[in-house]
Amino acid sequence: MSSNTKVNNTALWDKNRAVIRSSIGGWKVGEAVYNHGYSMMDDFVGKLSYTQVVMLNATGRLPERNIADWIEQVYICMSWPDSRIWCNQIGTLGGTNRTSAVAATCAGILANDSRTYGNKTFLQGIHFIQSALLQLKKGDSVEKIIKNECAKHGGKPHIMGYARPIAKGDERIPVMEEVQKNLKIPFGPHQRLAHTISDTLQAQFDESMNFNGYTSAVLADLNYSPMDAYRISCLGVSSGVTACYVDTMDKPSESFFTQRCSDINYTGKALRQLPE
Repeated sequence: MSSNTKVNNTALWDKNRAVIRSSIGGWKVGEAVYNHGYSMMDDFVGKLSYTQVVMLNATGRLPERNIADWIEQVYICMSWPDSRIWCNQIGTLGGTNRTSAVAATCAGILANDSRTYGNKTFLQGIHFIQSALLQLKKGDSVEKIIKNECAKHGGKPHIMGYARPIAKGDERIPVMEEVQKNLKIPFGPHQRLAHTISDTLQAQFDESMNFNGYTSAVLADLNYSPMDAYRISCLGVSSGVTACYVDTMDKPSESFFTQRCSDINYTGKALRQLPE
């Protein structure tokens, strides 16, 4: 065979040709619907909460009910019916333009898939607090951990999980910590460190922990990875997006946040005469 002859190896495709393979489960008609080794009709319906099943599907781990109930409250904290919020604004525009509820809500969820806000921030938030705890165990001080992190951003405290763009502090944290206490979810080492970091940032930069920092720390203490948290929270904002969609569907079409051309402060080049 010539060295220039290209060999097409189709073994992987041939193995999966005309057959669906799943390591998760599926429906055996007349027998059961299986999910990670459980029978959904026998083991789930009437026995588990929907959020428990969401977390199982996202991570492969079936959580205790109190953990799922805590996550459900996290969802509530992520679903504000305020059309000024980025992802909600997409749902609002969907309503004022008369799209379907599903289209508007899905578009809002996509807008939430951001590195700077929304559920994708869990990837960086959990990574930071896990890394910080490892550094602390190796002997680094909280001050050194913060200094090293700030050095990555020119000395500024741009740490995921801390600070907010509009308000100071985060009203959701004390409420959720009370929920956490009532659900008997312990305050672990990541959460305690998160508070210490927050106190230090408050003293040095007048910045403190936000909801991402709190949630990331608790999830890290519960042994969820950054990717687990990201997948668990996929639908976290959906209810708020839908609410904003409904709000504009009940109003005249294309009436949301209307503007005239004169409302725009143009600072570019002056009008010019085009050549004939």
